[in-house]
Amino acid sequence: PLEINQDIDHVIHAAGIASPHYYRIYPLETLDVAINGTRNMLNIAKEKKSKFLFFSSSEIYGDPDLKNIPTSEKYKGSVSTQGPRSCYDEGKRVGETLCYIFQNNYDVHTNIVRPFNFYGPGMQEKDYRVLPNFASRIKAKLTLKVSGKANQTRTFCYITDAIVGLFKVIIDGKNGEVYNIGNPNPEITMIDLVKIIKNVKNSEITFEIIDYPESYPSDEPNRRCPDIQKAIDHMNYEPTVNLNEGLRRFLNWTDENFEGLQ
Repeated sequence: PLEINQDIDHVIHAAGIASPHYYRIYPLETLDVAINGTRNMLNIAKEKKSKFLFFSSSEIYGDPDLKNIPTSEKYKGSVSTQGPRSCYDEGKRVGETLCYIFQNNYDVHTNIVRPFNFYGPGMQEKDYRVLPNFASRIKAKLTLKVSGKANQTRTFCYITDAIVGLFKVIIDGKNGEVYNIGNPNPEITMIDLVKIIKNVKNSEITFEIIDYPESYPSDEPNRRCPDIQKAIDHMNYEPTVNLNEGLRRFLNWTDENFEGLQ
């Protein structure tokens, strides 16, 4: 619980343990920040009569069936309550339920964003998600490691587009609404991602396909691609940084700031 004396216009609750490597190590802490942390922040918003923005996750959708890809906010999800990812997925789902309760029962203006793979300068080298992993190994001049069958797909949203989307939700989001924020194009496999990085870097980069490490939770969604039509309709949101340009900016930054630890 947190006491703040001054007036507050907006509460933005972006805290969370989002890296699978770390929420595998800290499952209770992951649940705690998603549930108790969210309730504490909602209590502040209720007390101060401020707007509330909750960072949820695209992970709340689980592994959608083919007819729900791209995935819209209407899709209710296919998520296990008992599994190595449940602490994160279900924690975010309960956080969304808390927003719903405070919006309906206590008249708190709430919005929820479901981020889809934001990336860019500022990511930690030991984040252990795919792009920091690749960037660290590139810096160390090592072969890239692609886990699983390498046919899992993702989309990637550069950080400036992500921030624009988040501020559009803060300013123009309709009360009680949930918004996917991300870039739906392109949806690519991890092998295609390596090929794009090779072109962006204009260098010989090798890769190998490996089993998932023990530290990485199983049950990874096979596809992840957002339907952002609601954000377009409600807030005129459109990502503008394509993947090649975003990767160029990101990898230029990691060349200067990563040590090559992987």
